[in-house]
Amino acid sequence: MNSTAKRRRALSLLGIAGLLAAPALAGCGGQDAALATAEQEQSTRTDVPFNGCDTVKCTGQMTGAAYEIQLPKKWNGTLLIYNHGYRPAEPAPPDFAPVDHSAVPAGGAEVAAKLLDEGYALAASAFKTNGWDVLDAIAADEALHTFFVDEVGKPDRVYVWGDSLGGLITETLAEKHPEWVSGAAPLCGVLGGTNLNLDIALDVAYAVKTLIDPELKLTGFTSNDEANANWEGAYKAITAAGADVTNGVPKILMVAAMADAPAQTKTYDGSTIESGVRARAESILTALGYGTFGRYEIEQRVGGNPSTNVEADYSARLSESERSLIETVSPGSSDKLLTLLKDGTRVEADPAARAQADKLGNPTGNIKDPTVTMHTAADPLVLVQNETVFASRVNASKTRTGDLVQLYTMPPTTYSTETGAPYGAGHCNFTNEQRLGVIELLDDWVHDGVVPGASSIEAAFPGDTSVSTAFNPGPWPAEGAS
Repeated sequence: MNSTAKRRRALSLLGIAGLLAAPALAGCGGQDAALATAEQEQSTRTDVPFNGCDTVKCTGQMTGAAYEIQLPKKWNGTLLIYNHGYRPAEPAPPDFAPVDHSAVPAGGAEVAAKLLDEGYALAASAFKTNGWDVLDAIAADEALHTFFVDEVGKPDRVYVWGDSLGGLITETLAEKHPEWVSGAAPLCGVLGGTNLNLDIALDVAYAVKTLIDPELKLTGFTSNDEANANWEGAYKAITAAGADVTNGVPKILMVAAMADAPAQTKTYDGSTIESGVRARAESILTALGYGTFGRYEIEQRVGGNPSTNVEADYSARLSESERSLIETVSPGSSDKLLTLLKDGTRVEADPAARAQADKLGNPTGNIKDPTVTMHTAADPLVLVQNETVFASRVNASKTRTGDLVQLYTMPPTTYSTETGAPYGAGHCNFTNEQRLGVIELLDDWVHDGVVPGASSIEAAFPGDTSVSTAFNPGPWPAEGAS
């Protein structure tokens, strides 16, 4: 059954009953409002009136950023607002690509085309500035939503979604505006929040400095050029370490263990020890992007260093399997390296800067609407354990824990370095079909008011056995070995 046919199904009485029972509702007025919202969101209309781009300015500048709206020939009443991922404020390693300020409607032209064919309206905005610009992104989404409602048409439903930093923006927006957000889909999102992830980036940089590159600067970069130069210096040192099996490789394995860096990336499948070492080295260098040029931009934004490793217990992060691998490569290395990490000079955060960074996105887990997350099982940039943190916050909120479904894409066991992983390994490395499947799953959930089960997930991802709800990301690295 295609998604259009599914939308014609009758309203689910079970779903409406669930909404009426939500703890946030109190009194008849609250129940009436919930019923009206449910009837609107579960509307089966497939030809909602709207003003087209011949009368509405569908591209331009808003809140100091480029925006773009794409409209279908026939509107199903759903508006999708997309948030793109982190973009460097200035050219950065490894490719020093030009700074991009464009709006990206739906994670790729092919995905956008298929969503338009399905009847969705698409909207997206760039941010006023590049970098960790969560607050301006929220303002851009709010302005874009208001513009759409006032100028294009009134949606029956609004879904917000986005990749990476865009996943953090998505969840932050959904928690802020439950009155008009109907569902959220953060993909490979920084759902543990800004400070938690920057602390891990500091852990990686600290371990690299202590064990591999003593010249690496940890905080207080004076310019983007200096931050880039530090990343490039670390790249050379890590490359040299990878060529030294006895002394260098154990250090790479130890640094990776401190942040649970994945042993698979989009490039390396980790099926051999050599491939696993290369994957970990690539993961470390990816994280160092946060720790150098990414840190410089954020420190300028918050007025100082927001990160700390003063209380980090690195010995507790080394699992038995990680220790065994290091000892296999170089017997006796584990304890020596852990001692160096224990005795190194730690970094304290500037309290004011840390407080400011906390305002740049830190989901509470107090979700109010259906939320579908998706993460690659092996993500070298935004650790998959962000999903563990987010799930624990949702459970702790004790509000609507049933409104969260977490999906994981599992990479193939082996793949060539030439073609790379088709999905499951690498940052936000999803297929177009997986992206579309997330939206279909979310849309069916909102329409029916029923939390997706195994059959619904299978229908949204037909024949794709790489999509799983059973994968366990394990604890956040700072909470101990997994």
